[in-house]
Amino acid sequence: MFERLTAYLDSIRARDPAPRSRWEILLYPGVWALGLHRVAHWLFTGQLFFLARLVNHLSRWLTAIDIHPGARIGRNFFIDHGFTVIGETAEIGDNVTIYQCVTLGGSNPTNGLAGKRHPTLEDGVIIGSGAQIIGPITVGRRARVGANAVVLDDVPEGATMIGLKARSTLVPAETWLREFIPYGTPCRDGQDCEEVRPDRAETLELQIAELRAEVALLRAERQQPEPPTPPVTRRVRAVRKAEG
Repeated sequence: MFERLTAYLDSIRARDPAPRSRWEILLYPGVWALGLHRVAHWLFTGQLFFLARLVNHLSRWLTAIDIHPGARIGRNFFIDHGFTVIGETAEIGDNVTIYQCVTLGGSNPTNGLAGKRHPTLEDGVIIGSGAQIIGPITVGRRARVGANAVVLDDVPEGATMIGLKARSTLVPAETWLREFIPYGTPCRDGQDCEEVRPDRAETLELQIAELRAEVALLRAERQQPEPPTPPVTRRVRAVRKAEG
């Protein structure tokens, strides 16, 4: 048990450069929330639902992280900072990282019967802060969801999802050359942000403004009247015309 705890704390330290020691990591709200969830989930699987909910409420009061006792969570799960909600039928694989203010929310079943209604996060997934993953969808292995993205459809393995509604940037995980990308957004760290941001609205607006200025300048030059021809030049032209 001590070795598993040490390995878990080391896995967090590999993803977060802030802590100076393992003892500091033990104060993280995400660590406390996961530990209390293990207890609540054990009670939940034993059909001690009231006690499971009691532990869940205690955990939420202490950590500001709400993990339903029924959620299934794998090894080395790390919630950075907190303020996260994870629903009852959510399933989380190994080595998953979630940043603050993330929701793994459920859809309302049309038949009124409770079933699988929350997301499944496979191994190595990273969810950026403020992201909303809604419904019984699957986020594939090593996929990344950028900050404030809203994901309503399945995410292919290794994809990066950004935007509202989230869309894939089609950057395969094999090209990143790194196991961990903070906040699920591989920008300005060995990657060109334009490569992973297909919507470059601000850049395009600046280019359009520059083109408009150039067109206006060309039009102004064409509309300027030609300077009057000096009398000497007119005489020279007349003589040349007569000789020709």
